Amino acid sequence: MSDDRLIVALDVPNALAGLALAEKLGDAVSFYKIGLGMLTGGGLGLANELKQEHGKRIFLDMKLFDIGATVENAVRGLAQFDLDFLTVHGDPNVVRAAKEGASGKDLKILAVTILTSLDRNDLDANLIKPGEMQDLVTERAGLALAAGADGVIASPQEAGRIRALPEAKGRLIVTPGVRPTGSDAGDQKRIATPAKAITDGADHIVIGRPIWQAADPQQTTRAILASLP
Repeated sequence: MSDDRLIVALDVPNALAGLALAEKLGDAVSFYKIGLGMLTGGGLGLANELKQEHGKRIFLDMKLFDIGATVENAVRGLAQFDLDFLTVHGDPNVVRAAKEGASGKDLKILAVTILTSLDRNDLDANLIKPGEMQDLVTERAGLALAAGADGVIASPQEAGRIRALPEAKGRLIVTPGVRPTGSDAGDQKRIATPAKAITDGADHIVIGRPIWQAADPQQTTRAILASLP
């Protein structure tokens, strides 16, 4: 039995590899993330195939960022594919444009706060204003939700603080940067275990490499699902 709180990131080279992994995972997984890295490798085609032919839910992780009219048009085009989640950068003007583009569709717009691969040193290098990471992520989440986002993307370490925001009532918190106990952190810097992320307020957790690099991806997936509260 699958549990759609787990979203498996298909961060593999192309659609053929993604479909092969989905077939290995079978009914253990009902929700997949397809990101920018697979866009030129047939990602949209795979998203449609998994959705329409296999009944899977799809999170399209494009992190759109541009002027309002361009974001609105891009989202309107993507919304026709009947997918479930789409990411945009969490700037309020971008969120508002994306929501306009998704008007009349079931596509949920998720706002990226601060990437889970970044820490304070990275923010300094990017000229982001001073402050503690958790404070900045929480502030950015609140602004995005106030602008109409259906949910936010944040690390598990900020999930609890975001969940406590008045603006977060009834909204989604999706957390990448989730690593089962003993897994390599890879390029993620703000991580937690699957159970901790859910306990702290995440609605969905996103896991990629610990699953698709495993000797037995389905067994690993079922172990992760069994660990969830």
